[in-house]
Amino acid sequence: MKPSWLRRSYNWTLAWATHPQASWALFVIAMIEASVFPIPPDILLLALALGKPQKALRFASIATAGSVVGAVIGYGIGMFLFVAVAQPLLEFYHAMERFAEVQQLFTEYGVVIVLIAGFSPIPFKVITIAAGAFGLSFPAFIVAALLSRGARFYLEGALLRWGGDALRALVERHFEWLTVAVVVVVIGGFALLWL
Repeated sequence: MKPSWLRRSYNWTLAWATHPQASWALFVIAMIEASVFPIPPDILLLALALGKPQKALRFASIATAGSVVGAVIGYGIGMFLFVAVAQPLLEFYHAMERFAEVQQLFTEYGVVIVLIAGFSPIPFKVITIAAGAFGLSFPAFIVAALLSRGARFYLEGALLRWGGDALRALVERHFEWLTVAVVVVVIGGFALLWL
């Protein structure tokens, strides 16, 4: 029987683990996800770590570094280019009303919001842009982004390093169901943003 498109996509992504440019791809995806791109880097991080569990923490470091660089870009977009770049981007994602609500929340809980969004499935790009637009302290923002994104990616990396081949076998056996679960979590994160 021919594998499903989902399984073929999984196999293609997993093949990146042996590609010489895999680390750069992970860095770039993590960087643009934190500023403009809607696809989380976790998918490639998981595939790479499943392919090479002994390098899982190295991949977590790369994803963290890329994400923090992307967070700086998002912060810069919010601070310097809000009207020209960020506002059309937020309108594209139908997030302007939510953005106004976030402004009030940032006044009260700015660093806590960055910490929660960086670890959760809430789209991080909206938070990084908002942090710049609302003038959240840059050093506090960087520390919060580093802690939250690092905690997220290192947790994933540690689980995959520890789980190794057994976890890979589990993922491969239940891949379709796990994919559905991840999609539900990501959609839930977007739903939280717009509710």
